[in-house]
Amino acid sequence: MEEERLLDLAAQYKNESFFGRYIPLEEVEKFIADFPSTQKSVLGESVLGLPIHQLNFGEGSIKVLMWSQMHGNETTTTKALIDFIGFLQSDSAEAKEILSKISFRFILMLNPDGAKKYTRKNANDVDLNRDAQRCSQPESKVFKKLYTEFQPDYCFNLHDQRTLFGVGEPAKPATVSFLAPAFNEDRDVDESRITAMQLIVYMNMSLQKIIPNQVGRYDDGFNLNCVGDTLQNLGIPTVLFEAGHFKGDYNREETRKLILIALIKSTWGLSTKTYKNTDYQEYFKIPENKKCFYDVILRNAEKRDADLAIQYKETLIDNKISFVPFLETLGNLEAYMGHQEMDVSGKKLLLNRQENLSEIAEIQEISLDGKECLVNLTKA
Repeated sequence: MEEERLLDLAAQYKNESFFGRYIPLEEVEKFIADFPSTQKSVLGESVLGLPIHQLNFGEGSIKVLMWSQMHGNETTTTKALIDFIGFLQSDSAEAKEILSKISFRFILMLNPDGAKKYTRKNANDVDLNRDAQRCSQPESKVFKKLYTEFQPDYCFNLHDQRTLFGVGEPAKPATVSFLAPAFNEDRDVDESRITAMQLIVYMNMSLQKIIPNQVGRYDDGFNLNCVGDTLQNLGIPTVLFEAGHFKGDYNREETRKLILIALIKSTWGLSTKTYKNTDYQEYFKIPENKKCFYDVILRNAEKRDADLAIQYKETLIDNKISFVPFLETLGNLEAYMGHQEMDVSGKKLLLNRQENLSEIAEIQEISLDGKECLVNLTKA
């Protein structure tokens, strides 16, 4: 499938009802409400008794399981999954071909308690992506029961990653990152992992033409408690998706489109088997993403020979996500880049009209006023 066609499909099937970073369960349930009972079910409940919904599409022999919001504050891929479902419901020839070959199971929100409060962990303060072996949480039990009974041929594990990550030299934002999880401590490559690598290479071929040098490879350190590592250990080809930052796109609407493109491309590859034509070793040529960005860097503060890094904290306020700036660090930040940078050389850096920048603090205002750089802060 050519990139022009992928971009056209992504533009057509964006669901405008979903926007921004906060998606409560109620909005997902409105989306699910109109589906026939044959396409939806409740798999179980969260710690606080909220339902965990499943949608199913397709009638093909290839079985694909996708899930999002295992971490409640990672919503970009939820939006992309909703858009992907819209694509599957369309009359496009590509959607019909995919559905004739693939049977899908979707969980849009595995962690509804965390989603409601916009937190990574569930209501018991457990990271569900570190609970794959113990399955101590009701959400983990629901998920294990699903993949045990469904026996997927492929798994897509959908996440967001922070704005800290970049890729390449000189670094660009890691807008999309992938991982073919390891299945053992030695991070060996077996048939299952090769399949995951081929799928990633297949998606990367298109993404590089759309966002050149902004695709990363996530660290493959092995941890059997992680869901992806567990599934790969069971011999199920698993691909981890990480939706990252695109310049100026804090609502992740551009990244959402790119994840949708990746989902369409990968499932087209599965249905047509064209992904098998890729060389899995090209996977290792995708550069690893790295922590090398801050949201804002003030460069060359006078009398300090130092740069000031500001990081936004995603904060739920009145059912919307506000990006609250915090002073993260002060020092030599030559090795880092800012998604936004300001040169304050020749200006005096003031902290609430003082010069003590040693404490991490919330920033109320940044302004350049003549020779002074006024940074109003309050203690966090």
